[in-house]
Amino acid sequence: MGKLIGAAEFKTHCLRIMKEIGRTGDAVTITHRGIPLVEIKPAESEPKLRTKFEFGFAKGWIAPDFAPEEPAYDGPWNAELDSDRDDPGADVR
Repeated sequence: MGKLIGAAEFKTHCLRIMKEIGRTGDAVTITHRGIPLVEIKPAESEPKLRTKFEFGFAKGWIAPDFAPEEPAYDGPWNAELDSDRDDPGADVR
């Protein structure tokens, strides 16, 4: 089971304990009122971190569902709607 640490102590010294687990490779069990809750162990391998995006990384993820050459809105605009009113300056104060 490895080393036992209380939840309050883990909360206080979390980063130090995680660094120790990574350095030694030993698992640590976190307890709450003496009852084991969580076991923390080192990762099996280092994750590969992507430092920059490669060209074309999103190819196939983004597919437009519209035709970019078509207008986005084909209805009447506000200026066209206002010209249909009898007194366009009625609500201007």
